[in-house]
Amino acid sequence: MGIYLNPGNKGFWQVIRSKIYVDKSNLIAYTNELINTEEKYLCVSRPRRFGKSIALKMLAAYYSRGCDSSDLFRGLKIEKNETFPEHLNQYDVIFLNMQQFLIRARDQGLTDYLEQVLTGELREAYGDILSDRITILAEALERIYVKTGKQFIFLIDEWDCVMRERQESEALQRQYLDFLRSLLKDQPYVALAYMTGILPVKKYGQHSALNMFWEHSMTDQFALEEFTGFTEEEVRILCRQYDMDEAEISNWYDGYRFRRFQHIYNPRSVVSAMKNRVLSNYWTSTETYEALKIYMEMDFDGLRGDIVRMLGGECVRVNPFSFQNDMSTFHTKDDVLTLLIHLGYLAFDAEKKEVFIPNKEIMGEFENAMSVGGWPEIMRILQASEKLLEATLRGDAESVARGLDLAHMEASSILAYNDENSLSCAIGLAYYSARKDYRLIREFPTGRGFADLVFLPLPSVRKPAIVVELKWDKSADAALRQIRERKYIHALEGYSGEILLVGVNYDRKNPAQPHSCVIERV
Repeated sequence: MGIYLNPGNKGFWQVIRSKIYVDKSNLIAYTNELINTEEKYLCVSRPRRFGKSIALKMLAAYYSRGCDSSDLFRGLKIEKNETFPEHLNQYDVIFLNMQQFLIRARDQGLTDYLEQVLTGELREAYGDILSDRITILAEALERIYVKTGKQFIFLIDEWDCVMRERQESEALQRQYLDFLRSLLKDQPYVALAYMTGILPVKKYGQHSALNMFWEHSMTDQFALEEFTGFTEEEVRILCRQYDMDEAEISNWYDGYRFRRFQHIYNPRSVVSAMKNRVLSNYWTSTETYEALKIYMEMDFDGLRGDIVRMLGGECVRVNPFSFQNDMSTFHTKDDVLTLLIHLGYLAFDAEKKEVFIPNKEIMGEFENAMSVGGWPEIMRILQASEKLLEATLRGDAESVARGLDLAHMEASSILAYNDENSLSCAIGLAYYSARKDYRLIREFPTGRGFADLVFLPLPSVRKPAIVVELKWDKSADAALRQIRERKYIHALEGYSGEILLVGVNYDRKNPAQPHSCVIERV
């Protein structure tokens, strides 16, 4: 075993000895299918603390020569796959953490230092083949392949650290990309290359040098959806094991949505909540909200309004394809929103091309960033939302109407308050605090139309459900009448308890008090 060449299985041994381990070993079945095919190059990008390094440790333990990992995989899902024995510990593995090399290289240069270290380790293993004259890594690997026929599997962690941490150095980025292209592209010694980072790889100006990679990112994970985070079923099992409320865990940590798997949970946060038996901001606590604040305050037309709409519970259309996949080139608000998808602050629906705030934990991070930034109007709405909810729960329609008037005035500087969609957003924002105890559902299907807003209490919360219907230039009574006539409450199947029916109207002809409200208890 070496440091970078065939590092062995100790890393994965520590993973499976952890108190909580969720079996993602079927990822190996997928990578086995790709070995020595045209699809053997994978770039798998996802946010920090989403299990990227754990997956690489597992792949290293499975493929590396010089160790026997059969006991480590005993009882795991992959053991039942027919390809399991074929590739077990059969390859020379080169396992690189690029961030470590970037830190250690210092003045020597990243690629020069990397080549020096790796050729030295290869020379120790293949000294009878490699002479001291060979100092270029690709040349050394070619010589080994020609003489022995052995192929290599490349596992590269933090592949994008140069783009994230050396944003100002285009020369270093170009050199680094050229190095990876020379090392990996069309090389017969490559059996599989699996890179992981936060950013995808496909666009860096003229240096789209890594176009041989098949990308799996937060905008579309394709076949790797179930390995991106924890699935609904995996979380359900953990909740039973640790006696945690599944609905509350979902409210806090669910929300990442893909084509097949509509519920993907943040793995770091779920594990922490299970171990500590406390719901809290675990993932966001690993990085300062200042990083989010910088992007939220970028001066692109419509960006602030979109963020406010998402805080109000809405989804926003986005085009993720213009993004240059770096952290410094931004031309439109879509570029900023797409970066926030890759960073994990926003979730993306690939079918609808919509972006949204996934869960309560991330919503709190947006609130933190706003509290120290230039968002005083929105912060006043959020701070007043608790009183608005209290007025609603006690049936004080007059106070609710006044609260909505104030929210309207504060939001008008950012939102174009001139249609029913904007009205819906402003009310969702005004009831912001409700989401600590409720699940907000927009356009709730009722069988005879859609209720505009429904707040369903979490199972552990002893508060009534709230059904809100909005009208524009009509009357609050008309809104309430629609709730009754279309039997919206019948759609709350499985819910047992009190329901508040809230009819709201916005009257443009009454500037003194444009909102009116009627509340009925059922």
